[in-house]
Amino acid sequence: MDIARLSINLATVRKQWNLHDAVEACTRHGITAIDPWRDQVAVVGLTDAVRAIKASGVRVSGYCRGGMFPAASAADRQTAIDDNRRAIDEAAALGAECLVLVVGGLPAHSRDIGEARKMVADGIAAILPHARACSVPLAIEPLHPMYAPDRACVNTVRQALDLCDQLGDGTGVAIDVYHVWWDPEIEAQIARAGGAKRILAYHICDWLVPTRDLLLDRGMMGDGVVDLPRMRAMIEKAGYSGYHEVEIFSAANWWTKPGDEVLKTCIERFKTVC
Repeated sequence: MDIARLSINLATVRKQWNLHDAVEACTRHGITAIDPWRDQVAVVGLTDAVRAIKASGVRVSGYCRGGMFPAASAADRQTAIDDNRRAIDEAAALGAECLVLVVGGLPAHSRDIGEARKMVADGIAAILPHARACSVPLAIEPLHPMYAPDRACVNTVRQALDLCDQLGDGTGVAIDVYHVWWDPEIEAQIARAGGAKRILAYHICDWLVPTRDLLLDRGMMGDGVVDLPRMRAMIEKAGYSGYHEVEIFSAANWWTKPGDEVLKTCIERFKTVC
């Protein structure tokens, strides 16, 4: 399988390389797209990051991340909105195809997940005009329900698409197999997203058994239980033709290996497993 549609989320090699070195390594391995994180860009500076990425010729399949809208006070919610507007500006400067939103969980001391979800909708609505003006689509990423309290109170593709229906143009979804492979509605909701042309990003890795850490023990494709060929078939049937973006957080395994070995394995598994 050609790797022209392979993208590397730079979290996958965040412990091995800074942004400059990661871009150089991806280019050396024939990988033509990346997804950097805001903290990685901040380390080298936005101007230098833009220069390095444009000089390399790699595409920016997405930018991680915006979101984290719910907060206990109006002032803190406004701070999050202002920070998301800055993230949109950064994404536009980098030429990112979307800004990925990890929307946030419950505010401190709250048990009202419904109210948290309302804050998410209000927060996205507040930044959407700026995103539209900057031509940066907002990719709402549903996270596994285990993250509902602290990272994302949007947990299924259905919920994310309902938000898109409410908010309108300029919104879509990032489908990450780690978070949605288990969902009994996944096929129908991917078809729904494709019909509305709202699939903005597709992230791949694997779910290990056992998973030793629910955040930092994602598996390389083929090492876990996700039926990746079936996921690919569903997303392509729905009309998605964008990048397949490898995003692996792996503190005890892949982050400890040489970066070139990680990239070579990503390429090999993309060709043979995905």
